[in-house]
Amino acid sequence: VQLQASGGGLVQAGGSLRLSCAASGRTFSSSGMGWFRQAPGKEREFVAAITWSSGRTLYTDSVKGRFTISRDNAKNTMYLQMNSLKPEDTAVYYCAAPVYFGMGSSYYGMNYWGKGTQVTVSS
Repeated sequence: VQLQASGGGLVQAGGSLRLSCAASGRTFSSSGMGWFRQAPGKEREFVAAITWSSGRTLYTDSVKGRFTISRDNAKNTMYLQMNSLKPEDTAVYYCAAPVYFGMGSSYYGMNYWGKGTQVTVSS
């Protein structure tokens, strides 16, 4: 299984970026995929996830209303549209799978991780 993340870059505060994560080697039709990020000196944190079949989504509070996660089943690819970016969004962004939704806002799984893509937001 390979997860290939792309789309990171340098953007000014208030700008937008779109990340992509292409999965190969298997599909995750019975679960979902998700985005995580790790800023320098901080632990990796959950950003968003989406189920492959129903498209149910889950977001961390700090990105609600600014980020939108989506997927293209035919391309086996997940996206993260990031708008109104802030300097605190600066991090290496990773995609992971499978992601299963638990009770409330809980999630689990993440047996596979892609190499990260750097997102830098300048003030």
